[in-house]
Amino acid sequence: MTSRQAKIQEDTYFRIMRILQENPDLTQRELAEKLGVSVGGLNYCLKALMEKGWIKVQSFSQSKNKFGYVYILTPRGIVEKAALTSRFLKRKMEEYELLKSEIESLRAEVADGGLKAIRKEEI
Repeated sequence: MTSRQAKIQEDTYFRIMRILQENPDLTQRELAEKLGVSVGGLNYCLKALMEKGWIKVQSFSQSKNKFGYVYILTPRGIVEKAALTSRFLKRKMEEYELLKSEIESLRAEVADGGLKAIRKEEI
């Protein structure tokens, strides 16, 4: 797995765990919709998180004929989510700084080209 793929996978795990911590009773379909992924892709990730011991699934009876599931972060999962949150925040701050630098560079190009400079408030 490449470094980029590992970051994408880690971000996906983080997003899943973040949503599940707030809404443990979401169905797989609802969770997949929130994440913008397929149910099959989500199922693959949920299994991986269960194998790592970061989440567990508990079933509960909603009625005589239906069963539902609740996805719960394990104590280990809570610790891992905290670490994922820290790395996610660091990556996003780095992306923000790079984007900010690129915007300033583009503003300078616009100003040097004799075009009307874009004011910061207009963005």
